[in-house]
Amino acid sequence: MAENKTKAAIYIRVSTDAQREEGYSIEAQKEMLTAYCISKKIKNYDYYIDGGYTGSNIDRPELQRLTNDIKHGLINAIIVYKLDRLSRSQKDTLYLIEDLFNPYGVDFISLNENMDTSTPLGRLMIGILSAFAQLERENIRERTRMGMRERVKSGLWMGGGRIPFGYDYDKEQGILIPNKDAETVRKIYDLYLQGYSSIKIANIVGLKYEKLATQILMRKSNAGYISYNGEEYLGKHEPIVSLETYQKAMDFMIERSVNRLLDSNYLFTGMMYCGKCGAKMRYQKWGKRDSKIVCYSQDKSKTHLVKDHNCDNAKQWASDIESVIIEDIFSFSIKQKYIDNVDTINLSVIKALNNQYEEISKRIKRLYNIYSDNSDEILLETIGDLKNQLTDIQKQVMRERERNVLTSKIEEVKKTLETLKESWEYMTKQEQRNIVRVCVDRITITDNKVEVNYKFANL
Repeated sequence: MAENKTKAAIYIRVSTDAQREEGYSIEAQKEMLTAYCISKKIKNYDYYIDGGYTGSNIDRPELQRLTNDIKHGLINAIIVYKLDRLSRSQKDTLYLIEDLFNPYGVDFISLNENMDTSTPLGRLMIGILSAFAQLERENIRERTRMGMRERVKSGLWMGGGRIPFGYDYDKEQGILIPNKDAETVRKIYDLYLQGYSSIKIANIVGLKYEKLATQILMRKSNAGYISYNGEEYLGKHEPIVSLETYQKAMDFMIERSVNRLLDSNYLFTGMMYCGKCGAKMRYQKWGKRDSKIVCYSQDKSKTHLVKDHNCDNAKQWASDIESVIIEDIFSFSIKQKYIDNVDTINLSVIKALNNQYEEISKRIKRLYNIYSDNSDEILLETIGDLKNQLTDIQKQVMRERERNVLTSKIEEVKKTLETLKESWEYMTKQEQRNIVRVCVDRITITDNKVEVNYKFANL
């Protein structure tokens, strides 16, 4: 150890849980590390103790004090009981050793792993062990995530954390239970669909911020679903509002957002995509005559929307493109078979699927009880197959519910579509946009070729 340094640093860390573990308490670590210094005739040392701090990052007060002392040349060695007391992150461990300890001539000693970075073997072992510590931490995290995903897929709430407004969490059943605020949630949806703004809704129902009203509206848990890691699963909890009401609110929210940003004369903003690079397309003023439809990859005003800097899709006059799209919509409105052949969803189908789900769930529980008495691999395979069936049933229920919502939308515009061509020119721009956004899913433009995809066409 370098003699021009002033002292050794005994670093001790315990997490909240680790304090209860024998051998990891502050006093236990302090006793062993002090004994080591005495045995090595290290007389000058100081304690740096972080009590109740996680090892997943280096944002710890005593570690920061230690770092500062190292940079001021006050430390010649750092001694810990175990490698993970310094850090549980491979990245942080290597940063501390390679970018802090070594440049300042500070040796690192870990009693449990019997290593000393003043030797080549010690430096090698540090890298290997820190890698294993990181791997184990990531494995634990992955197992936790997998368990949570399976829990959510089965329809149970994630547990703990933030419970959605309007619900309580029943720990025994593992599901959300509507509470006295559920009626407030319903009122928020009703007011929003009547045209009230978020700030007015917040004032009416007594919310502190208007943002809370918007957050409540956007929670699909209100309609009986659970969102987890970008996926949606059908929950076992009772919905506060119907899926149809939730979807109407979301459509209305999109429409409001678009209407705030768009020129009232633009019919198809936000719906057009480049057939060459896949980027969105926009209206762009082009002299006094008209606007042109331009790919965002060619318009550098929003770099995050650029898909291909070399996109050469032709810029077409907006009026020409709109004429083609409108004629296509007229043609679609005539094809009433897409609408007339749609059967209204029978709610008994969903009920039958839910009954089937419950029966399979009961069967799985019985098989688990049998397995606990007789560990048979065939039983596990059977349980796995039944779990896959549960997942398939969930997907079917979601499809049926979503189809019901879509069918309702069709019925809403059916009469309008029947006479759309004759009534189009008498509609306001807002009425035209409403029809377009209910019917049209996506418009793809490739040079002068236009392809219109409809939301109802796949029913």
